[in-house]
Amino acid sequence: MKLLPLVLRNLLRNRRRTLLTILSIAVSVFMFGALMSLPTLIDEVLQDRVNSVRIITSARTGMSYPLPSSYAARIRRLPHVEAVTGESVFPATYRDPKDLVPAAAMDPTQIEAIFSDFDIKPGEAEELRRTRSGVLVGTELMKLFHWHVGDNLILHGISYPIDLQLKIVGTLGGKVPPSAVLMRQDFLDEALGRPGTVTLIFTKVDRSDSIPAVASAIDALFANSSAETRSESEVGFARMAIKNYRILFDGMKFVAAIVVFTIALVAGNTASMAVRERRHELAIMRSMGFTRGAVISSLTVEGSLIGLVSGLVGCALAYGILRLTPHLARSLGPLAFRIGFLPKVAFEGLVIAIAIGTVSTLIPALVEGHREISAELRAIV
Repeated sequence: MKLLPLVLRNLLRNRRRTLLTILSIAVSVFMFGALMSLPTLIDEVLQDRVNSVRIITSARTGMSYPLPSSYAARIRRLPHVEAVTGESVFPATYRDPKDLVPAAAMDPTQIEAIFSDFDIKPGEAEELRRTRSGVLVGTELMKLFHWHVGDNLILHGISYPIDLQLKIVGTLGGKVPPSAVLMRQDFLDEALGRPGTVTLIFTKVDRSDSIPAVASAIDALFANSSAETRSESEVGFARMAIKNYRILFDGMKFVAAIVVFTIALVAGNTASMAVRERRHELAIMRSMGFTRGAVISSLTVEGSLIGLVSGLVGCALAYGILRLTPHLARSLGPLAFRIGFLPKVAFEGLVIAIAIGTVSTLIPALVEGHREISAELRAIV
């Protein structure tokens, strides 16, 4: 007799138990995927910036302290420097306070050269230079709010109590950039009434080998000034920015491990009960000619199939929920567009589900497979 029809028949004998087992493991896979996606996302963001040739300069005393925008012109004269722009961060909301839109202002003549990975179209970059209130907007943000090129929008400042009326003149493609809305520095300076300061300074160098020397030269250039600087590579700056969140990310991984371990114990207990209920049936099967290996294999395949189905259900659930993140958690801003069920996490979740299903049935199957047939048959009568 082929084992697969027997396995399928046994799985459908107690549909409620099978369904609840599948759902419990699927929930663990969903929790694993949801909790692991953000830490894995951060690792991928850092990996994306490894090959960056950009240097980020901030005030040595902290990002809350501004830098003179005149620093950009002095940095541009350093060797190996190709382009420089200051950036002023303008946290804002659109319509609802939950619609967070982290905007930033830069020198429109330098954006193309420094951020070539933003896929800015030359015609739209030129339009930004011509339109004082023009902005470039990330494509995902355009889809979220149903914006189109040429639309006018109003952003409400969070840190600054002003409203900016802007016109969309182009889009930002590629991967979602750190700021989903880019405007002109001179326009923001005029609106704030405080020209001459920026939050950060971005410097593009000719090659990655030049980053340490140029970063040191920038800091030496402004040493002992009223606004000393701290310069580092883009990936180094990103690591520093998320340093305070590492404990949170490690906690999320720990919680994911606890959830998986707990569900594994529940699944193992359920499988043990199911196998014990069938011990007399298994003894009859062995007396009819089924080998010990065939019996153990049939039970293990049942668990593996349950694990496989559970993994697929859990992965599908995690994928669907995380795809809705931009709509369900708009307060995360552009970061919400990067959160997704990554293939690496999906594969790990599927493997974990299959492992839970397999191991939870393999252990009790081995125990029952080594019992004496005669003792089990005597227990029947």
